[in-house]
Amino acid sequence: MQIIKYFMLLLVFIASSLIGRFIAKKYSYRLEELEEIKNILNVFKSKIRFTYEPIPEIFREIASNAQENIGQIFEKAGKNMQDFCAGEAWEKAVQTSETNLTNEDLHVLLMLSKMLGQTDVEGQISQIEITENFLEKQIKEAQQEKNKNEKLYRKLGTTIGLAIVIILI
Repeated sequence: MQIIKYFMLLLVFIASSLIGRFIAKKYSYRLEELEEIKNILNVFKSKIRFTYEPIPEIFREIASNAQENIGQIFEKAGKNMQDFCAGEAWEKAVQTSETNLTNEDLHVLLMLSKMLGQTDVEGQISQIEITENFLEKQIKEAQQEKNKNEKLYRKLGTTIGLAIVIILI
């Protein structure tokens, strides 16, 4: 009977530690996704400038090469362009995507929809550059949050698990 009790306490401790690590990982995932978007926007800008491919084709190509969550945004936007203009398609794709991005991050991405497909190449490139600048700010903020909170949540999960074990003993 005593073995079962200690086994259950061990499971509680492990579960609590894993929950803390899971919450901490969200900060890393957000940072990775923001950096991925910034890199993709750079590729998007180059393709618009030099290849003159239609935006839906560029989005499909980007979606096939991008990380799953971010690729999903570009894939949805490419599909939405069959029914909507480029700006509306991008807006709907960003709003319905499942990512680790915050509302501020999504707001920065939604800024891109203002001129997408509505202006000449230079206008779209300048809008992408503006979005990249705002993304750079979000990346710095995400890095600071990661540095501050990731270690905190890992240790907090372990500490809470240990506290529960001590209380139950």
